[in-house]
Amino acid sequence: MKRILLLAAVLLMAVSCGKNKAPEAPKVLVLYYSQTGNTQAVAEAIQAKLGADIEAIVPVVPYDGDFQATIERGKRELDEDILPELQPIKANPQDYDVIFLGFPVWFGTFAQPVATVLANCDFTGKRVVPFCTFGSGGLESSEKNIRETLSEAEVEPGYGVRAARLEAAPAEIERFLVQRGFLPGEVETLPEFSTFKAVTEEDSALFDEAVGGYPMIRAKAEEMASRPVPGGMEYVFTADGMKVYVLAAEGQAPVFTRVAR
Repeated sequence: MKRILLLAAVLLMAVSCGKNKAPEAPKVLVLYYSQTGNTQAVAEAIQAKLGADIEAIVPVVPYDGDFQATIERGKRELDEDILPELQPIKANPQDYDVIFLGFPVWFGTFAQPVATVLANCDFTGKRVVPFCTFGSGGLESSEKNIRETLSEAEVEPGYGVRAARLEAAPAEIERFLVQRGFLPGEVETLPEFSTFKAVTEEDSALFDEAVGGYPMIRAKAEEMASRPVPGGMEYVFTADGMKVYVLAAEGQAPVFTRVAR
């Protein structure tokens, strides 16, 4: 009987050791700089959906002047490679598996306070997911610059939204997090864009309506590709070396969502 009980215990132990434990959820930090509150809104939406830790990047000398003063200071710091001094950051990136790094886009890249963070914090071996807000675009160029700076980290494709479309961010963030595997669920795979073709008068009118009044886009549409998306159509136009993405939701006026240069 003892031998039988001993054998049963051994078998039970073998079965127990053979079970695969459920993978632990990654520890996530949302670290962001926001001047006007737009990037903060996106950061808080990501934090709420993931239950992540969150911390703001705060310059010692705030960028609290008017728009022109901020532009002049930011441009000077970028051109002269000046790293603005920050208040101490409490979170240590090395304590996390994934860092969502947020910023407004200034001059086609991340705002300079983020440059200070990249220069002084250790992101070695971490998954870094950029997210940003912008007037017209800059996600792709910012990602490229972060990859170049954080060569020892895994910089993943990020999320960006125009400040003028901030109300669309919650639904887009949900889709992004599911698509990237941070949330459970499934999202519809979007088809590839069609082949580019010369724009028609109707295409040009749609483009002009979408970008009308935006001072940074004065070019005329040249070629266009399109694809269906839930609730409407998405277009990408070429214009003076740019790619301008336009969303035409059913029953709504077309809006441009981002520019890639």
